[in-house]
Amino acid sequence: MNKFDLIIIGGGRASSLASKVAKLGKKVALIEKSALGGTCANRGCVPSKLLIGYAEVIRTIQESKRHYIDSKIDKIDIKKIFKDNNEFIEKVDENYLSRLHEDVTLFRGEASFKSNKIILINEEEITADKIVIATGTRPKKPPFEKAWSSDDIFPLDEIPKSISVVGSGFIACELVNVFDALGIKTKLIVRGDTLLSNEDEEISKTFVEEFSKNIDIEFNTTVKDAKYENNQFDIKLENKDGKTKKYKSEALLYAIGRQSNADLLKLENTNIKLDEKDYIKRDKYFETDEKDIYVVGDAAGKYMLQHAAAYEINYLYKYLYEDEKKPLEFKYMPHAVFTHPEIASVGITEKQAKEENLDCVVSKTPWLASAKAQSKKIKYPFTKFIVDKKTYKILGCHMIGPESATMIHQVLTVMHINNDIRHLKEMLYIHPALSEALLPAAINTIKLIESK
Repeated sequence: MNKFDLIIIGGGRASSLASKVAKLGKKVALIEKSALGGTCANRGCVPSKLLIGYAEVIRTIQESKRHYIDSKIDKIDIKKIFKDNNEFIEKVDENYLSRLHEDVTLFRGEASFKSNKIILINEEEITADKIVIATGTRPKKPPFEKAWSSDDIFPLDEIPKSISVVGSGFIACELVNVFDALGIKTKLIVRGDTLLSNEDEEISKTFVEEFSKNIDIEFNTTVKDAKYENNQFDIKLENKDGKTKKYKSEALLYAIGRQSNADLLKLENTNIKLDEKDYIKRDKYFETDEKDIYVVGDAAGKYMLQHAAAYEINYLYKYLYEDEKKPLEFKYMPHAVFTHPEIASVGITEKQAKEENLDCVVSKTPWLASAKAQSKKIKYPFTKFIVDKKTYKILGCHMIGPESATMIHQVLTVMHINNDIRHLKEMLYIHPALSEALLPAAINTIKLIESK
């Protein structure tokens, strides 16, 4: 039996851990069942954001009238757009392989546990002193034959002329915005009455108002039936009142959440336990119920974000090989939704603050005090702060508007170094940069605190 110092199951972000450990002279095995780079690089955030870049240009042209500019789009070369995207995806595995340390042994195939420390891969048994599980997640399976999940659209060779997307989260919203902007006839089907329900309620409300201006949305609606015939779906919708309607769509995409890959690992042959949602349980040091077997990233089901996974993998390296024997504490976990409009958020929402009965103030400040924001000629952007009254600590910050995901990093810096909103008031801003919109937001929040 081939014995290693470390086995890593999953060649996404954890492939960097394999290389770092191999550089220490350790014998490392890396197992990947598909392409190196994982979901993010091959089927998720990277290829989808590359498409979003095209959508942003298209939306700018479509909305140029508010700048007194009459313009039109003569042609969108959608085949070339997807060809470029597909070519990027084709190179991901090669690029990750080129960065892999030469002493890492790469196994291509699906791993499973034969026992606590014995891994079966391609009918070969291997073992190691330490094992890291970084197997990520997969989309929930669509309920109808021929319907897509998000895994099925990258790479996309046959571009549909029409698509229906089922879901209300960030994956559904980002993808439907891209397809619509590219000129594909698009419909979004939402079971409830809102979008992005995990966002602050005011953010979500504003998002729905703006997003609906471009996207055909069926709220309070479910797909009762979908049959694929003659290269298209015959879809039957039913709303909350029981009324039904039928229409046709070339493609049907489900973006209704993701599930654990733990069921593929045969963990029943080990002491490793799962939580109530079937994700792998771990302690504060990322160790599972079996000693020296660790789990990172989406496989643990805690923070389903690529930047969180990268952070965890860096921590685990320090814990295992640099003797940093302290738990990882995520001070704050930011996220963004790259749609039109764009959203960025960190910390608690107003609803959560009320539920926890926190002694805090809530402020909502439009960006229009900033000349750069005014130049966008849109009225909806705002920043919302939730701040502790006694300590001036930022408990939550929520933004909606152009470049929100970039702007919020200024807030994150303050939160990480010395969390006090007064720093945002005292600092010097470039005038009239878009981030200057944070200054009146900070001033308004501090005024609210001092007036109480």
